[in-house]
Amino acid sequence: MGHRIFTTSVASVYPLYVTKLERKGRSKAELDEVIEWLTGFDDAELNQHLAAETTFEDFFDQAHLNPNASAITGAVCGIRVEEVEDPLMQKIRYLDKLVDELAKGRAMEKVLRA
Repeated sequence: MGHRIFTTSVASVYPLYVTKLERKGRSKAELDEVIEWLTGFDDAELNQHLAAETTFEDFFDQAHLNPNASAITGAVCGIRVEEVEDPLMQKIRYLDKLVDELAKGRAMEKVLRA
């Protein structure tokens, strides 16, 4: 039995990420940059996934995860992302962690593990 988030569309969560970041003085463009870094999806591909209401499961199945994604560490909602055992849940937590770091004002170079 998978988690409910696996079958949730990325399009339903994306506006929540945008709102969170804009409230903290960050931009949608910065969110898109972080998503592209993590998944390899450019703006056109991301927009296709949003329009198609792709589920998180299918979204990450089609993604080419950044080889440096394993450098994403820390806690999201009290759960350490590096300790998440389910590979799909870990990818979703990676995205959540990157959004959190942006919202906290971390420099883009650090968020993208440059």
